[in-house]
Amino acid sequence: MAKKKLENLTFEESLSELDSIVQNLEQGELSLEESMSLFERGLSLSQVSQNKLQSAEQKVKILLEKNGEAQLTDFNISSGEH
Repeated sequence: MAKKKLENLTFEESLSELDSIVQNLEQGELSLEESMSLFERGLSLSQVSQNKLQSAEQKVKILLEKNGEAQLTDFNISSGEH
């Protein structure tokens, strides 16, 4: 199966492929060259995903400003809180 170009992947597809790459690397059954290739693709996927998240956050900020909200509040999840 041919890999899609990074710019053509949805956020969800990027995360799914990144998860698959991590699983393959963790198994340790790949050659050094295959591992390096997957690692490089994983870094690129991570950057693309981060950029998409930042873009989405910017869009939310713009929408909130249009509705009179001045800023976003941080969304923090602590494992000890319910």
